[in-house]
Amino acid sequence: MSQQETIKLFETQKVRTYWDNEKEEWYFSVVDVCNILSESTSKDPGAYWRKLKQRLAKEGSEVVTNCHGLKLTASDGKKYLTDCLTTKDTLRLIQSIPSKKAEPFKMWLAQVGSDRLTEMADPEKAILRGADYYRAKGYTEGWINQRLQTIEMRKELTDEWKARGIEQESEYAILTNEMTRAWSGLSVREYKDIKGLTKENLRDNMTNLELVLNMLAEVSTTAISKSRKPETFAESKKIAKEGGKISRSARENIEKELGHSIISTDNAHNKRALEVENADAIVLDDKKVK
Repeated sequence: MSQQETIKLFETQKVRTYWDNEKEEWYFSVVDVCNILSESTSKDPGAYWRKLKQRLAKEGSEVVTNCHGLKLTASDGKKYLTDCLTTKDTLRLIQSIPSKKAEPFKMWLAQVGSDRLTEMADPEKAILRGADYYRAKGYTEGWINQRLQTIEMRKELTDEWKARGIEQESEYAILTNEMTRAWSGLSVREYKDIKGLTKENLRDNMTNLELVLNMLAEVSTTAISKSRKPETFAESKKIAKEGGKISRSARENIEKELGHSIISTDNAHNKRALEVENADAIVLDDKKVK
């Protein structure tokens, strides 16, 4: 769960927020912020922001150029591209809106950031929050337990890549693609196609058995990288392939036992189908993976 949309409450009003785990950054819906500060009663929720956006654009404000279009859930339950700002740029936006709520809102922003720092200092809080997120989406408890483990292992891998000087998202994507292809025989895009996905998170649509194998590839890649301490991107790419091949060996042994491929077309539209019974036991039983 590198990214997650949540609803935060300022007093009694909703603010749609978006946490990017890789960037460790909050994003806030500009429309929601504007409507709270302006105390707008318009039936058109975006009216105030559109006028303010035009004025700020003429002034050459960085607030407008720094807006990120993120898909957030609207009142009709559908997701639409929504202008969003980081905490820093939201504070700049507040300065452009005369409001008696400006100072309380600034304090609220600081508290949102503080809560996140508390979670980072106490991982158990973050784990509980993640579990609640997936429960709200309707996933089974068994699948949730497996998914939370994979999140932790993914974080260890990305931390290791950062330690090796890899910071660009495009580079993460390349390494992840090489590792995924090595264990599954599919690129990330091909894997998504099989599951009928477009921009959805692939891991959120894997069976727990697929998650276990993907996690094995990531854990193996992390361990090899820590041992070899690669100095170039090319070396890290080679290690990603090696980590994936370790998981591929496990996959081939499992498939021999099961008599069919573990690469599944199931996705989150049928969340109960994502929980394969005894997935951990299948992978971790030495007799089946050696």
